[in-house]
Amino acid sequence: MPVLYLSAAHKSSGKTTLTLGLCRALRERGLAVQAFKKGPDYIDPIWHGQAAGRPSYNLDFHMMETDEITDLYARHAAGADISLIEGNKGLYDGMDVEGSNSNAALAKLLDAPVVLVLDTQGMTRGVAPLILGYQAFDRDVRIAGVILNKVGGPRHEGKLRDVIERYTDVPVLGAVRQDADLAIVERHLGLMPGNESPEAEARIAAIAAKVAAQVDLEALLALTNSNQSPSNPPRPALFKGGSEGLRIAYALDPSFGFYYQEDLDTLRAAGVELLPLDTLRDRHLPACDGLLIGGGFPEVFIAQLEANADLRHALRAAIEAGLPVYAECGGLMYLSRSLSWGERSGVMVGVVPGDCLMGARPVGRGYAELAETAAAPWPPAPEPIPAHEFHYSHLENLPDGLTYAYRVLRGHGIADGQDGYVYKNLIASYCHRRGSGPRGWIAPFLAKAARWNNEHGLLAA
Repeated sequence: MPVLYLSAAHKSSGKTTLTLGLCRALRERGLAVQAFKKGPDYIDPIWHGQAAGRPSYNLDFHMMETDEITDLYARHAAGADISLIEGNKGLYDGMDVEGSNSNAALAKLLDAPVVLVLDTQGMTRGVAPLILGYQAFDRDVRIAGVILNKVGGPRHEGKLRDVIERYTDVPVLGAVRQDADLAIVERHLGLMPGNESPEAEARIAAIAAKVAAQVDLEALLALTNSNQSPSNPPRPALFKGGSEGLRIAYALDPSFGFYYQEDLDTLRAAGVELLPLDTLRDRHLPACDGLLIGGGFPEVFIAQLEANADLRHALRAAIEAGLPVYAECGGLMYLSRSLSWGERSGVMVGVVPGDCLMGARPVGRGYAELAETAAAPWPPAPEPIPAHEFHYSHLENLPDGLTYAYRVLRGHGIADGQDGYVYKNLIASYCHRRGSGPRGWIAPFLAKAARWNNEHGLLAA
């Protein structure tokens, strides 16, 4: 199973742009390309999927057990000609001093050769000690090559190549020039999600053309030949729990789209019919046994969300009737009384008794850990529950005495060390959880949806 791990010395080195370009360039050569993203990221995998023509998957030590990582990787890498894993932050960066959850640790776990994407702005001779230091720091990490990024021009490229050839044994696989056309529009959470940008396809094609012209694809592919297959054999991700035939609606449109592909696969493997819901255009909730509202950027679509009053009223009525609903971050914002960002403000669903305000700085950012309270409406999960959050908004005007599903052991949550507002069969939280696995939300959510179906049947539109 040929694989390459694209990492860097630090964040914002251009890994995502290079990954997109390589995914599409290799796909245009007729190869089946499987992309993966290390860490808790929703936006990059959306772009990966569009570039590669097949869904991208997250690999995350905090959210997954080691055997879950290797199984998920093996299952999807087995069906591809080449896999590209995009790292997060720097190669050796991680949560602890041992680097147990670093990119280097993941590359070693999957026996993946590493290609370093180096931001060379303002750098010439210093590139050699950088490479040598990264090689020496952990000899078990195979740094198989480098791609020079943000190169100033032919003279700059020549100096870099000469230095690397003289002082190191690492091959230069390409030199990508500094180019504004290679940039992807950024927003407060990172990259603009590909499902929102109508120009995404054209941008990916342009990036792929420039990357293919400046990276030696043959040399890059040759590096994968020494890779061995993962030790764990593929096995399907299935959920058993009487969920066959359940209909679950999920918000999927430019406002909302942050779902792990693994979780969507797990739901479908459990026999669930997933029903996309466009919160901007659909006027009614489809007949369903439950509803998911993932993260996204509802603040960008305040006017459109407010204008769709029919759907907002239908959602509130469904929640009041007891329909099982799971909402995260953007979903929580949409379910609040109102949403404001700068001069823009609009009325939202109104089932969460607070007003959501966007700020200029992150409120909660990074990995989180949760413990369920006695008020959690679902069967308890093993603790602690791994999660992550990244939000610039917060809730104001919350009344006292609200019921919460989680105590926040690490992170911010909604308020006062609590997260997961509970109302009837709704849980709405700022923290994102993984749905699959023994500590995931899928099993208890489907159990709740199955009970709803047995007691009430489908909630009619």
